[in-house]
Amino acid sequence: MSMYPIVEARFLAPDVKWLAIEAPRIARKHQAGQFVIVRAHEHGERIPLTIAHASAKNGTVAIIVQGVGKTTKLINTLEAGDSLVDIVGPLGKPTEIENYGVVAVIGGGVGAAIAYPSAVALRQAGNAVLSIVGARTKQLVILENEMRAATSELFVMTDDGSYGEQGFVTHKLQQLIDERRIDRVLAIGPTTMMQAVAELTRPHGIPTIVSLNPIMVDGTGMCGGCRVLVGGENRFACVDGPEFDAHAVDFRSLIQRNRVYRQREQAALDKFHETHTCRLFTTPGSQ
Repeated sequence: MSMYPIVEARFLAPDVKWLAIEAPRIARKHQAGQFVIVRAHEHGERIPLTIAHASAKNGTVAIIVQGVGKTTKLINTLEAGDSLVDIVGPLGKPTEIENYGVVAVIGGGVGAAIAYPSAVALRQAGNAVLSIVGARTKQLVILENEMRAATSELFVMTDDGSYGEQGFVTHKLQQLIDERRIDRVLAIGPTTMMQAVAELTRPHGIPTIVSLNPIMVDGTGMCGGCRVLVGGENRFACVDGPEFDAHAVDFRSLIQRNRVYRQREQAALDKFHETHTCRLFTTPGSQ
């Protein structure tokens, strides 16, 4: 059985971990916006995760995992020297990269990990990239330095005002729209955040792209689990996306579908907590 060694593991925020994994073929083929599906062990759940960084030279890909459910918390117990049993990819269509002019790239929470490689590619294509990173508190802000280096201007927003500016990412986006021309918006984060961005940009006619992460199993379009309604038609996020026109996405149906297994997920998480002594840090760098 093939194993994929973890060469680097570090916490970026509470329950949010950076893992660099040996996967040279994926690293060579990866483009911004694409994702992988990983399994922690032979009988494990398949988890879709966006590739936050790839190094063809080192033969590694990096993923950022937020420990929310049983499997993601299990993955976050892994350290350098451990391995994943499977990593499949790169999957999905890459971000459409052109010189649009001025692009606002928004990363809400762990969505910053998904937005980061796309922001890099958009800047390399000649765009002026304005990035907005949002989190509930200062402790949960991730990739601030990387986003600052990759974009023309960075704005950090926290819900509680403990860092950057107080408010939601939509508050800053509205301010930018009021002050200057925005030619395109890429928003990645919680579904409700992406929905709010879509409604904000719709009356202005600003093309807006979102990256959807619905229930996903096989990543090849065969299972149909990742169906999303876009423009009134069923699309599969794994092969037709994960990025779609935000103004065409039926967010209401997406939110409902993502809640289908909530009770089962909670039961699995409760059992995990009962049977595992987790190596989960509460703060980055804790021992």
